[in-house]
Amino acid sequence: MPTKAQQFVESWDGAPNLERHQLTLNFISPGIRYELGLFKNVSVSTSFTPGLASYEEGYSFGIAWHTRVRYYHNFKTRYDYSKKVVGNSANYIAPARTVFWEPLQFNNNLDGDKGFSLAFYGLMYGIQRSNDKGFNSNIELGIGYYDGIGVASGYGPLINFTFGWVATNRKSKKVIKVN
Repeated sequence: MPTKAQQFVESWDGAPNLERHQLTLNFISPGIRYELGLFKNVSVSTSFTPGLASYEEGYSFGIAWHTRVRYYHNFKTRYDYSKKVVGNSANYIAPARTVFWEPLQFNNNLDGDKGFSLAFYGLMYGIQRSNDKGFNSNIELGIGYYDGIGVASGYGPLINFTFGWVATNRKSKKVIKVN
């Protein structure tokens, strides 16, 4: 178990900050995610990764475009308990938008036009973990509204899971405190 001395600290109160730039390449399926740290515990992310849409009208599974505004709610708590925070390892809540396009879907049972699109708008809860070597896992579960073009609209859950490698440099492990 790492000690606090191994964690990167940037802020005046001794709490860690998010990674400023994080590019993740996915292993499970072709995919990529970019996350930009805006504030101490708020980031924006965009990715092309697999997603599962399941709502009143049916389901669709395939590559989707995800955008999130992530609020990491337990970043400081993990740090205080000497848990790793490297690579934005924490839990988050995020307003979300995900778009599914029919040509990029592996499987679906939706009745609609060829070339449909389906946009999800809702709230997600996610858990992201990275290790010192850069391996990253992220799982999200959310509920929201599916706006269909060429297919029916409706309400339902969204599930997203990725496993990959963070290609950008991770923070130094030395403690840097500003007095």
